[in-house]
Amino acid sequence: MLTRIAVLVSGGGTNLQALLDAERDGVLSSGEIVLVISSRPDAYALRRAEKAGVETAVCRDEGAMLRLLEARGIELIVLAGYMSILSADFTARYPERIINIHPALIPSFCGKGYYGLRVHEAALRYGVKVTGATVHYVNEVPDGGRIIMQKAVDVLPGDTPETLQRRVMEQAEWVILPRAAELVSKKLADEREEKK
Repeated sequence: MLTRIAVLVSGGGTNLQALLDAERDGVLSSGEIVLVISSRPDAYALRRAEKAGVETAVCRDEGAMLRLLEARGIELIVLAGYMSILSADFTARYPERIINIHPALIPSFCGKGYYGLRVHEAALRYGVKVTGATVHYVNEVPDGGRIIMQKAVDVLPGDTPETLQRRVMEQAEWVILPRAAELVSKKLADEREEKK
């Protein structure tokens, strides 16, 4: 039985698209994306989900979101550009069953206030020669959970925050998020089998 996945989004949904493509191509084969929840009704990610035939919902309230996740039997939650910080109560309900993609090599440029272009601006300001992306488990500390997977990306002369962001997405985020989702989906599926 496939691990039931919900993806939480807030924006354009490029990481969601990478997950949907990975599911279609068999890279994500132990899990199934059955629900996409957005914190914003105008998020383009919702259209991507609808086009793929995945159920969508807009939730700004954690209580309503929890009820929906439980009603759909969600086992794994993937944060893909989700711009709200989940409460300690929420994360405690899904220990090592929530994963997030962060556009830097944690522990660099992470934690509260580091998201989106801010991460790449900080990397360029600091002068790092290598950046990348990290998939990690989510706990009550922003970007504080155990690391699952990382991929490095070179910073090139003349990079702007925008060009760096694009390269990190293409070379790292879209590669490791589906792989990590598969890894955790398989682990959860295996654990479910062992309990039978």
